[in-house]
Amino acid sequence: MKKIFVIVLAVAALSSCFRRGGGGQGEPVPAVDTVAISPDTTLLLEDAPEEEMLDEAGNISADPVMAEKPVVKTSSSGEPIIVAGGVVEIDKMVYDFGDFSQNDGPKKCTFTLKNIGKDPLAIYEVLTSCGCTDATWTREPILAGKTGKITLTYKNEDGPNVFDKAITVYLSAVKQPVILRIRGEVHEKARSLDENFSAVRAGTVGFKGTELNAGNMDQGEQRSDQATLANLSRRPVRIAFSEVSSGLSISVSPNPVPARSTAVMSFTVTASRDKWGRNIYTAVPVVDGKAYPSAKLSVRAVTKENFSDWTDEQKQDGSLPFFDDSTVSYGTITRGTPISATFSFVNKGRSDFICHKADSETPGVTVVSPGAVPPGGKGTFRVSVDTSGLPVGDNDIFINLITNSPSRPLVSLFLIGSVTAQ
Repeated sequence: MKKIFVIVLAVAALSSCFRRGGGGQGEPVPAVDTVAISPDTTLLLEDAPEEEMLDEAGNISADPVMAEKPVVKTSSSGEPIIVAGGVVEIDKMVYDFGDFSQNDGPKKCTFTLKNIGKDPLAIYEVLTSCGCTDATWTREPILAGKTGKITLTYKNEDGPNVFDKAITVYLSAVKQPVILRIRGEVHEKARSLDENFSAVRAGTVGFKGTELNAGNMDQGEQRSDQATLANLSRRPVRIAFSEVSSGLSISVSPNPVPARSTAVMSFTVTASRDKWGRNIYTAVPVVDGKAYPSAKLSVRAVTKENFSDWTDEQKQDGSLPFFDDSTVSYGTITRGTPISATFSFVNKGRSDFICHKADSETPGVTVVSPGAVPPGGKGTFRVSVDTSGLPVGDNDIFINLITNSPSRPLVSLFLIGSVTAQ
């Protein structure tokens, strides 16, 4: 009993930084830290990198805030099973309310947790990221083999908006908090199915968009998420996918999709050592046997090294790059003028430093990596940029290094400056 009391106090202290499920006061604080990996990629809250926060030179400056990474398994029927901490199954990690009107009133959803461990499981606390969401949950211990519930209510008081809220769940047998999410889009007034799902069409099937994001992943990890599509016709349609990238699985439920209704499209990405860094996984929708390449789906993911099986001693003996500066200014240049920059670092770790891959989403960027750098050794990353394709104006160029450093699996370098017309 004493052990549980101490843990509850610890959680209570943490919760002073968040809005509680009951709608407490105070400014919200993000549940996890995030690191920008490219100009147009938004990381989901549960995708927080495990490396430390960095100072301006890219060096370690603070302790990380960690979140549990659930494992996605497959049942005998082929359905995904989400397991956190090896002791609790969660029926879903995300609930999408879809499109609704600001006059529809509060929206509710429920997450179900099953105790697959041997000991009773307690839901200590459920913290919402803002006062717009209330939470209630099973208060008594969940016995082995039994289930408990977390019910979330989105108040729908903020007017028209697109929301994606993080819910932080503390469980007795899971070391790190589990991050759930609710999301949706509120409109000023009710909209038709065609208005909501005509951004991209695959025959009679409509999508809000075809660019999806799996976020940051460790090697060997699986990451699942969902999106909504709609059958805009007046008859059922069956949806399949062709030309599916290796490492991507995708399905639709219900399938066939009933006439004039929505369905959930679920996708899972499995990280591979053949695909370091930024990768795009794609699939072509096939509706009633006809493929629609113009509506090709793309799932973005960034794959980094997996240190989950390493001991603390192994991590301490890993490589550790310290950069002299993580930002270089190229000033103001005329478009077409090549850019060259050098980023220097020293390996202050106890083993060789290796960069698995250097990524940039800016076209025309070339990065020459130093190869293996021994402990105490120095290295440089040499960057060149063909600026002929850059737009006029401010252009900040991001280079992302995927490394073998347990403390620095992701390192971001920056080139900043402006481009003028020729």
